[in-house]
Amino acid sequence: MKFCLRTIVIVLFFGISLSSYAQESTEDKLVQFTGIIQNADSSTVVVPFVSIKNISYQNQFFASNHQGYFSFVAHERDTIEFSAIGYRTTRIVIPESNENRYSEIIKMQASITNLPVVVVLPWASVEEFNLAFLALEVADDDYLLAKRNLNRESLLAMAREAPRSAAEIQNYNAVSSHLNMVNKNINQRYANPLLNPFAWAKFIDQISKGKDK
Repeated sequence: MKFCLRTIVIVLFFGISLSSYAQESTEDKLVQFTGIIQNADSSTVVVPFVSIKNISYQNQFFASNHQGYFSFVAHERDTIEFSAIGYRTTRIVIPESNENRYSEIIKMQASITNLPVVVVLPWASVEEFNLAFLALEVADDDYLLAKRNLNRESLLAMAREAPRSAAEIQNYNAVSSHLNMVNKNINQRYANPLLNPFAWAKFIDQISKGKDK
């Protein structure tokens, strides 16, 4: 009886040892997983500070640096998840390899999200808008509205506040040049006695008075 019990204990011990050895042998091998994360649309653009999570092993968390580089220890056949703001979540499975290291360039696709249109209003609430709308003074017709906008005070206020455009400056310079040229010609014409009609009238009058004498 004791011999049978001892034999059973020995068999169980060897069975447990073999099962633990088989479990250790079937465990995935540790590898050094290294890589760079890039934008899928451009190989020259890296994705910095990406969150990396090992889903297959207790959700271990890692992160890439500002150049998109990462390096950590994982197991073969582990599922690794990459996530970043503005990019679609990417998952890869570390393949089996004869070496104890694995490197890969991760491509992440940019995620484009269309936001709804937002209209910004200067009123904080609907009630405030209603009060402002009721207090609004609107002109009776287009003539009164145009008259109010074209009065002297409005034009002077706009001239002080609104800067002149390039077209207005060019037109002003052209008109000023034309007026200067016209004034210069007029002054030259009247400065020359031969072109001055008043000088001719005075000259003829002097001749007539000389003949009478």
